[in-house]
Amino acid sequence: MYLGAAIAVRLFAEVSPAAVTWLRQLGAALVLLAWRRPPRTAWRGRAFWLAATFGLVTAGMNLAFYESIARLPLGTAVALEFAGPVAVAAVSSRTRRDVAALVLVACGVLLIADVRWSGSPLGVVFALSAAALWAAYILLGKRVAVGVGLDGLAVGFAVATVALSPLALGTGPAWASPRLLLLGIGVGVLATAIPYALDQVVLRRDVNRATFAVLLALLPVTATLTGVVLLAQTPTLPEAIGILAVVTGIALPTPEPR
Repeated sequence: MYLGAAIAVRLFAEVSPAAVTWLRQLGAALVLLAWRRPPRTAWRGRAFWLAATFGLVTAGMNLAFYESIARLPLGTAVALEFAGPVAVAAVSSRTRRDVAALVLVACGVLLIADVRWSGSPLGVVFALSAAALWAAYILLGKRVAVGVGLDGLAVGFAVATVALSPLALGTGPAWASPRLLLLGIGVGVLATAIPYALDQVVLRRDVNRATFAVLLALLPVTATLTGVVLLAQTPTLPEAIGILAVVTGIALPTPEPR
């Protein structure tokens, strides 16, 4: 996912973040439609509207995230974005450990935001918007995984691609350059089709929440390392402490029996 994000950051010099988001949606939709070939039943009724809503929420989350990483380091933006899923976990449980996890994440978010607000307040706003949409993605994603499955993912991304088609107006440079077009669609495969399909597989299984939380805690770390290695984005000390607080908060939720 963050390899795709790193490629997207490099594309922003030639194509706008909104246009790269649309190319990402297009690439993911084409791959998933070719793979799944959803039946007619997936295009009507409750299944369609659920998939369409999920696709639009996911596209909005991706758009907000790309606008944030155009202004903030990759690891910083991902750490801010984690306020969403941790809030969902804390609200659904309300145990002391979950509340403590939310407090840790909130402290990390505030620390990072304090560092970045003067330089890019809009980047912080976009990252927190992505966090809110990620919370919605989690709530809808489970319903799609159980009720519709991967066919719903293909339908939802196709609907989102059509709905966001006005963003395609900014993709002009990509159509004149096979390299840019291939990279833009490749981002859709790397950052959307593969990781979100894996999300659906995981959400269909009864995964222990504590185990899943520990695995999620790796994401800000991998995003930060990707930013350092591929984009030369080294976090400041306050940012590093904030990211560490977020990682600790993600891994803290109350264990559940298998």
